[in-house]
Amino acid sequence: MINELWPFFIVLFSSLFFSQLFKRFHVPWVITLIAAGMIIGPYGIGLVEKTIITDFMSEIGLIFVMFMAGLETNLFQKTRKGQLTNVIKISIVNGLIPFCTGYTIAYLFGYPALTSILLGIVFISSSIAVVIPSLTDAKLLKTKLGNTIITTTVIQDVASLIILSFVLQASSEASSVHPFILYPSLVILFFLFRKILPLVKSLFRKEFHNDDDIFEQELRSVLVLLIGIVVIFTSLGLHAILAAFFAGTVLSDIITHKRIRGQLHSIGYGIFVPIFFITVGLETDMSVLFTSDFTVIILALSVVLGSGVSKYISGYFASRFTGFSKPQSNMIAVSTIPQLSTTLAVAFTGVKLGIIAPELVTALILLTIFSTLVSPILAKMAAISCENEIEKNAK
Repeated sequence: MINELWPFFIVLFSSLFFSQLFKRFHVPWVITLIAAGMIIGPYGIGLVEKTIITDFMSEIGLIFVMFMAGLETNLFQKTRKGQLTNVIKISIVNGLIPFCTGYTIAYLFGYPALTSILLGIVFISSSIAVVIPSLTDAKLLKTKLGNTIITTTVIQDVASLIILSFVLQASSEASSVHPFILYPSLVILFFLFRKILPLVKSLFRKEFHNDDDIFEQELRSVLVLLIGIVVIFTSLGLHAILAAFFAGTVLSDIITHKRIRGQLHSIGYGIFVPIFFITVGLETDMSVLFTSDFTVIILALSVVLGSGVSKYISGYFASRFTGFSKPQSNMIAVSTIPQLSTTLAVAFTGVKLGIIAPELVTALILLTIFSTLVSPILAKMAAISCENEIEKNAK
């Protein structure tokens, strides 16, 4: 038992130690954890390897990553009709061009169609977890521009996950449910849960009058509902990462207590999520970049530059086409660049299914690192241009 718990202890200790170590250098938390996994893993100093325990915990961590993403994603947020039309146009252009770019890159490097599609899906997505802090710092979060950026990011993330579900469903031989039955059933269940769960919550509250009792019972209930919804959706053939995301969107309206959300965040990001990101690092072999085969280096550069350039160009020109000014279009474009949760989820899932090769995983990890580092810097510069434009128009 001690030997089995040793890797688990090392992973937890590393998440704490490296977070504090790199905090002084203002390195993003996720990058710190991935780097920690690379250092302590089999491709680093070999201090720890994956075990059944770390595998299980990382799977729970992946579910929490996607659940929290769904919880923070408001699929039904109110947007003006004209603004919604512009958002849809930007989302289509900013999704289609990067998808074609990702697919083409993988195809040119000789990967099969399924792998090429997965890379295209990665290029569609953007990270709202990186976008929101950038908008908050720029004081644009509650503006029309901020709403456009957030809604566009949400639409693209949801679209990429829906396409991913189709791809995984088509490639899986385990699911016995036909897609024409599966997806209508999922839609029905989704809206059924959204209608029934608030009623259950109201009845539940009548049974408990003490705030502490309500809090403790509600927290346990949310965790039970999370696992229950994931089990139901996965039993129908949906992959766990999609099931967890939709569980988050289902429960987003009924989890209104800030204390509950804070506790869920503490449980997820305090234990399970760090293990997932460190596990991603454990599986990342950076040594492939230093081989004599320059194709691997060219692949990594193509993925990083292809994603960033295609997202920026498509976002900028789509925004200009829908009537946004140059500074605003620049802000929208740079906000679509960061890749995080969906990218790592696809990489992790692709490795598990044997669809994504090690060198492509490494390229996706580099994409995550560079995009999350560069995007906030570019967003800060773009925000200054937006502020100058506002001051100029005010005079």
